[in-house]
Amino acid sequence: MNASTHPIITFIGGGNMASAIIGGLVRQGHPSAALQVVEPWDEQRAKLAQQFPGMTVLTAASADLKPSGLVVWAVKPQTFKDAALASQPFLGDALHLSVAAGITSESMAGWLRTQRIVRAMPNTPALVGLGMTGLMARAAVSDADRALVERVVRTTGELVWVNVESDLDAVTAISGSGPAYVFYFLEAMRDAGARMGLAPEVAQQLAIGTFIGAATLAQRSSEPLQTLRERVTSKGGTTYAAIMSMEASGVKAKFEEALRAAQARAAELGKEFGK
Repeated sequence: MNASTHPIITFIGGGNMASAIIGGLVRQGHPSAALQVVEPWDEQRAKLAQQFPGMTVLTAASADLKPSGLVVWAVKPQTFKDAALASQPFLGDALHLSVAAGITSESMAGWLRTQRIVRAMPNTPALVGLGMTGLMARAAVSDADRALVERVVRTTGELVWVNVESDLDAVTAISGSGPAYVFYFLEAMRDAGARMGLAPEVAQQLAIGTFIGAATLAQRSSEPLQTLRERVTSKGGTTYAAIMSMEASGVKAKFEEALRAAQARAAELGKEFGK
């Protein structure tokens, strides 16, 4: 295991998303000694040190940081600027990967004094290795840089690249925030099932199993989603009654309206915290 095979990766912020990526890297053979984290909260630092023995865990960026091949920004949008300005003098000429929602690569380039920046929009299923991440690279990012980013991100699940940075706001609306929509529908199905007479735990098991099964079928099938839906929707049957009720209530249009609200908020975050 040498530096070219396992570059030193620095995480600014050591919360859930950073922990998911670190865990994925370690499982795939990246040595803990080639990982370092800057995390200001005592409790989280202690947790990381216990979970990943051998990894360097620091309170703040300083000259104690080893030269890094990649810096992963896993901080909240509202704290990104201060963290970037405080850390930049100690980060050298590393490649930067941000998982912070909304903050534009242009803002990052100004704070970090580099053009080698990749923005990522992951989601929480990364915590169980089933994440979906959207990525966008600035022009200065090389093919080798992209390959390193892909190797890191694939430890948490799947990924897609977009060419236009504003598309990440749509990625945020669909997959970044998407798990919350799934949990929302699961709650609704569980609660409805309970009101229909099922035990809540039975209704929840049915709902979760159905989502997993339907999503897996959609992933493995070459047929369009509409075809898969129509196969379950016999005219005059039970599914047809449910779909017609949702259509009459404008569920699809309301759902798009909700996604656009998330997209707009993602753009606002960049303007609000990117100055």
